[in-house]
Amino acid sequence: MKKRTLLSMAMVATMMATTFAGCGGSREGTTDTATTDDQTATEQTTDGAATTADMPGFEEGATIGVSLPWLGTQNWKEAEEMFTAQLTDAGYNPIVQAADQKVTQQQQQIESMIENGAKVIVVGPVDGSQLGSVLEQAKEAGVYVIGYDRLLENTSGVDGVVQFGSVKTGELQAQALLQGLEEQKGEAPYNIELFGGGPADPNAPNFFKGAMSVLQPKIDDGTLVVVSGQTDFTQCATQDWDNAKAQQRMDSLLAGNYSDKDIDGVLCPNDGIARACITACENAGQDIPVVSGLDAENESVEWVWQGRQYSTVAKPTEDLVAETIEIIDSLQAGNGMPSTDVTTNNGVIDVPIYELPPVVVTKDNAKEVFANDPSRMELLK
Repeated sequence: MKKRTLLSMAMVATMMATTFAGCGGSREGTTDTATTDDQTATEQTTDGAATTADMPGFEEGATIGVSLPWLGTQNWKEAEEMFTAQLTDAGYNPIVQAADQKVTQQQQQIESMIENGAKVIVVGPVDGSQLGSVLEQAKEAGVYVIGYDRLLENTSGVDGVVQFGSVKTGELQAQALLQGLEEQKGEAPYNIELFGGGPADPNAPNFFKGAMSVLQPKIDDGTLVVVSGQTDFTQCATQDWDNAKAQQRMDSLLAGNYSDKDIDGVLCPNDGIARACITACENAGQDIPVVSGLDAENESVEWVWQGRQYSTVAKPTEDLVAETIEIIDSLQAGNGMPSTDVTTNNGVIDVPIYELPPVVVTKDNAKEVFANDPSRMELLK
């Protein structure tokens, strides 16, 4: 697989090892696929890693389908724009659609892509466990299926998944939360609350799992106090990643548990939920807590720079899209799926994972992280 070296793996490793203190790198990251964290990584034989390598390529100008879950957050809007432009520039005929968070609509869109002769279909699932039948139809029709950003579960109809390490992302969020508490909230113990993402997204429980691997020991030793007592993912999940639902839950937690207490920190699984929780705390007359986030959305990058949101995690859309298109190019040339030593079992098969490293962003390292991203550098003024 080709390797872009705008940010070396060594720099990424250094950033993570030093827990964000003044370290950084380019937003464009790297597309090395390494066994970093979560996907129950296993060694994979050459044959197992490229089960489709002996399949023929396909013609230049072929139709490529891209099915996204929705366009409700910046990263998915970016994906729609980048896939449309970059697949076109690469000589393909793209069909890029979004399913408005409706599984049935996504199933129908994928069926239409099959009927329209797509050679590859890239799927960012609404619900990773509900597409098995239509993905197996694609496989029977000789279509390659690449999961984008989220695992495709309980199906043999997937050839590989391109994503950032999801458990690692959760670990970084939790580490940033702890660092922010130490920097901004004095001595422990710290009162915190926990939020998770949408339960239909297979990344969401992995984010939470990674975060709790860091936070649970601190809860056990009394450094952290979850005042509400809500520490299970099912209690903390935010249906559909809905910011309004997150703010409603935060309002309820504050009203029920913090009338005579300060809230010091909130683990938030993405930037929209982070901003919702910060807003709820401000409305309740609380000082702004230390809050994590994810996706480096423009508004949250500004809030990090202003000191309102402590951290976010950058998962650059351009890297995911570029990695996906490299795989499509390999398939088109008849070289099959590139090799990778990272896999995860999706309930039916071991799926090759093309995993990219996430990067934590705080005010201290924002200019370094976004040094090669002019649009985000404009926000840091």
